[in-house]
Amino acid sequence: MTNHTCCFIGHRTVNETEELRNKLSATIEKLITDEKADTFLFGSKSRFDSLCLEIVSNLKEKYPHVKRIYVRAEFPVIDDDYTAYLLKLYDYTYYPEKIKNAGRAAYVERNFEMIDNSRFCIVYYNEENAPKTRKSGTRIALDYATKKGAQIIFI
Repeated sequence: MTNHTCCFIGHRTVNETEELRNKLSATIEKLITDEKADTFLFGSKSRFDSLCLEIVSNLKEKYPHVKRIYVRAEFPVIDDDYTAYLLKLYDYTYYPEKIKNAGRAAYVERNFEMIDNSRFCIVYYNEENAPKTRKSGTRIALDYATKKGAQIIFI
């Protein structure tokens, strides 16, 4: 999965502008056309994730081979109704076994899973959006992606 896979890491809130949307769209399309990226991993709980999902879904109309995968940090087992709901938005979903007992660190571990399985990592990081009293989850993921040697693309 890694060679043609991209994940998205970003803050829960974003300064959503037309310029940001256009830059994201152009960056993702360039990965599809120039780097043959065909698999995109998504987390949840952030506007950045949902914005990226929206853009990849729009590009999927032009590039139908592209796959959208939701990597869950909650609900190791899901019923048929929830699966059906998710598969309206994504092409596949899974819960990484290694985060089963992660507790409060489940989202951090899920992000590590996405980074471990990606060649590219599109990151939206803004120091102003980062929490002041603790290290942000986005910063933790960015540091991990850097350490793992992922090709980081800042938006």
